[in-house]
Amino acid sequence: MVARPVLPQPTCIGGNVNFQVGDKVIYPNHGLGIVERVEEKTILGTTCGFFHLRIVANDTTVLVPVANVDNVGLRKAITDEEVERLFNLLSDGKIDNHQNWKGRFKDNSDKMRTGSIYDMADVLKSLTFLSKSKSLSFREKRMLDRAKALIISEISEVMRQKANDIEARVDASLEKCFLVKARNVARATARGKVVKPVKAAVVAAVPARRAARAS
Repeated sequence: MVARPVLPQPTCIGGNVNFQVGDKVIYPNHGLGIVERVEEKTILGTTCGFFHLRIVANDTTVLVPVANVDNVGLRKAITDEEVERLFNLLSDGKIDNHQNWKGRFKDNSDKMRTGSIYDMADVLKSLTFLSKSKSLSFREKRMLDRAKALIISEISEVMRQKANDIEARVDASLEKCFLVKARNVARATARGKVVKPVKAAVVAAVPARRAARAS
């Protein structure tokens, strides 16, 4: 009898990242995780590599196929330098707001799915600003809370600071953002440009002492 050649098992490979045990990574909509180990599993005759992630927020373990890393948006946590860039973004006065609920919710949902902390910062700014002038729907309120929690969690871990301290800094950056927007609207109005009416959110964001000076 002629021996049949032994064929190699199909292997599931892919992904453009190289995570190692101990790396801090961000798993979109799950938050910060730690790579605890990398192992191969054979499922239905196919051998695939898996990252074992321990999600810091709830201390659960998630398995992510190596081949699916790009699709799910798994990435390394930001660096100290990127933290400063993030706070600059949170306070820059640029806020995108769709008046149409469906369009706004779709855009924000797409941003949350990317896993980018900068996209989440856009969501946080726009929904916080909107919440100052109207009540958010349950789904938008949940998205706002999620974006803020994920941002605070990541920065807290990177900077090795308490979450409460990071939250205070995030809130201060958002207040600065609304002040900058209010100033920009006032300057545009003074120059005779046609601008949209200032939302109540902008007025609400201006501290009382500054409002007194303007009167």
